[in-house]
Amino acid sequence: MGEYSSRQKRVLDTANNAGIDATMIAAHGHLRYLTGYHGGGGYFGPFVLILTPGHAPVYLAREYEVQSVRDESCVGELDGYAHLHEFASVCADRLRKLGLHNKRAGMELGCWNLARADVMALQAELLELEVVDANKIIARVSAVTADVELKAMRDAMAVNELAIRTFQSALREGVSEMEIAELINERVSALGASPVILVSFGFGDRNELPHERPSAHQLSFNEPAMIEVGGVKDAYVGALVRSAVLGRHAETEAVHALAEEAVEAAIVAARPGATAGEFDCAVRGVVERSGRADGFRHRTGYQVEASWNDSLEPEAKDIIEKGMAFDTPIILFSENGCLFGCSEKILATERGGEPLSTTSHELLKA
Repeated sequence: MGEYSSRQKRVLDTANNAGIDATMIAAHGHLRYLTGYHGGGGYFGPFVLILTPGHAPVYLAREYEVQSVRDESCVGELDGYAHLHEFASVCADRLRKLGLHNKRAGMELGCWNLARADVMALQAELLELEVVDANKIIARVSAVTADVELKAMRDAMAVNELAIRTFQSALREGVSEMEIAELINERVSALGASPVILVSFGFGDRNELPHERPSAHQLSFNEPAMIEVGGVKDAYVGALVRSAVLGRHAETEAVHALAEEAVEAAIVAARPGATAGEFDCAVRGVVERSGRADGFRHRTGYQVEASWNDSLEPEAKDIIEKGMAFDTPIILFSENGCLFGCSEKILATERGGEPLSTTSHELLKA
């Protein structure tokens, strides 16, 4: 409870500095970060946490899910709505009770879990309500990891490294993607950990498919193999990309060497005081100087906490602070369209970036 109360207070302080009277949080990851409830019931319609100074937090949820929210969250005051069209009226009634019907309400307008129609319906109920974008508030509050969060990240990474070691040791001619995926889950389960998330897994030309799932495809000699896997602990994911070549494969070996250089630049660039844009420039510049800029088709990385927030993108102005952590998956397209690369989860420290993984991001030649 103490950690959640501390997080909520930081949100209130940040919102107050922005001139916001009430913060209305709808992103599922942010709801979990602030209350403990996983947000799974929110597939039906918006689940919203209302934070305002001088009043206990209020959770708006579907009536069918209210008991789950009560049991799994730290919030004691809940309002329920039975049907989707009732959300706006129930929310408006609560804002009136709180004296917020004619105040400035910060809503996460860039959130996937809040539709424009929901916002418009609420504004139709409360004509004097001023809605402003609070999309960045939770991201900024959650960006610096607390000790309990860092421990969860390290625990998740330990599970992830078991998965990576299993992947690497099982590579042989004729083994299928599914066989290795099953072996990974067996060993993770034996550890008593939650199942890992196989974000992407492919052998040979199946690496031309982003976020491909394991199949019966078998590994052949002189073929590449890449895995992006996430160990999980308390909703924190230790995502990691590792690659290998069985035999030789000049095209992907060259791409991977460039990805390694870019990841190493990311470790150096993850220093407090730099902007996210400067971080992106340092990493992306490695690829651009190689003449392969068209092979880098995604963001440089993103914040790591329970909700995976802000991106590290060109010209981003967010300031990197001590204690922030980033995933930096550098997956590049080769000249023939094969995706290949590596990553690190990096913690920003006073000494520079600290990789949380102990497994090498260098290419494994099996």
